[in-house]
Amino acid sequence: MSEGQSKPSRRGFMLGAAVAGAATAAVVTLPQTSTPEAPVAEKPPVPEKGGGYHVSEHVKQYYKSTLV
Repeated sequence: MSEGQSKPSRRGFMLGAAVAGAATAAVVTLPQTSTPEAPVAEKPPVPEKGGGYHVSEHVKQYYKSTLV
């Protein structure tokens, strides 16, 4: 080994483990922030005699994927 580098010591390992543990404890104890929920879009009424096809975001995505 070169003189500039020293072997890893137990003291350094224990210090690193203590810092990591303290950081983990701090993150766990922080108050949780809630993300606002997205508003739920109301579905259009279903026709009485069937034929409930309508162009939704899913259908639009499919149509975009079939373009050549």
